[in-house]
Amino acid sequence: MKEQAKVGLVLAGGGARAAYQAGVLLAISHILPDPRKNPFPVICGTSAGAINATGLACAAEDFRVAAGHLAQLWRQIRIADVYQSDMLYFLKTFLHFGVSIASAGRIWPNPKSFLDNAPLRDYLARVVTFSGIDRAIDAGALHALALTASCFNSGQSVTFFDGAPEVGEWTRQMRIGVREKIGLDHLMASSALPLIFPAARVGDRFFCDGAVRQMAPLSPALHLGAQKLFVVGLASHRSSVRDGGYPSPAQVFGHLLNSIFADSMASDMERLIRVNHTVSLLGGHGDLAAQTPLKRVEVFLLNPSASLEDIARKHVHLFPPVLRFILHGTGATRRRGLSLATYLLFEPGYCRDLISLGYKDALKQKAEILNFLEL
Repeated sequence: MKEQAKVGLVLAGGGARAAYQAGVLLAISHILPDPRKNPFPVICGTSAGAINATGLACAAEDFRVAAGHLAQLWRQIRIADVYQSDMLYFLKTFLHFGVSIASAGRIWPNPKSFLDNAPLRDYLARVVTFSGIDRAIDAGALHALALTASCFNSGQSVTFFDGAPEVGEWTRQMRIGVREKIGLDHLMASSALPLIFPAARVGDRFFCDGAVRQMAPLSPALHLGAQKLFVVGLASHRSSVRDGGYPSPAQVFGHLLNSIFADSMASDMERLIRVNHTVSLLGGHGDLAAQTPLKRVEVFLLNPSASLEDIARKHVHLFPPVLRFILHGTGATRRRGLSLATYLLFEPGYCRDLISLGYKDALKQKAEILNFLEL
């Protein structure tokens, strides 16, 4: 009997957009023949995807429970659970920026970020049971978990992983894999988007969001032993905006976030497709095939089938008043700047719509997903 291929789950980053992944995983848990068994022995995540990956790994001994718990957290999350957004905070922040710039940092040191995500650290400390990772590994329900962050000190993309004893570290050009016990510091490091959130410290080094400088987001899963990849991306499906007006600050920043979170994944997918094509061409030439380390890797990619901007437009009123006022001033509540809102709108109404979209998208491909998972 043919041994079942080890499937790696790759969860991309994208702020509040990651609620979509919870919907996909919930649907998969509902279509599995045995919903308790984790179909993804290798789980990798970056940024908000790292939070989802860790939540899934902590309860990997019962996949349906893990997916259900993850979806429930996203249905209930609020902006106040992720970052400060009250009037007093923004008054202090704007004053801080003004004094710091005017005095060249002499009167008041440079601010660490525009938003303070200390509430996220407290929230994750309450809802994530990290001890479940070791239990899942020991029980054989999980082979490896990996989170990626970008190191300010070395400039490297660092993948922190924990897994079975045979899983080893790796070193590549500007990217490394380091075995460590995954904890709260690693989650905060992977999701510390530069300028928006402060840098996070792990040991004696400072890190920012893992999507920054992550040129090969698919590679950690392969290093950890995955033979097939199931990728849940967060690239929004939308048509081009035909309005030729000068881009608003929100449109510019949303464009930058899209390039950070979506472009490297798309490029790595293209590389994988080319490698698979090359391997297929070598299939009839045994001598040549034996001389290359390249292997064909089957991949299943799932991205939102609808515009996340259109969904966000219905919920921008959920932003706290002062933040809504600021975002409106930057153009983030208007059509051309809505991309920024899709990353910051951690509110139940918006997140529930994304969960519903992810659930429906996965169910539409039920047969293809089960075939890919060899179930």
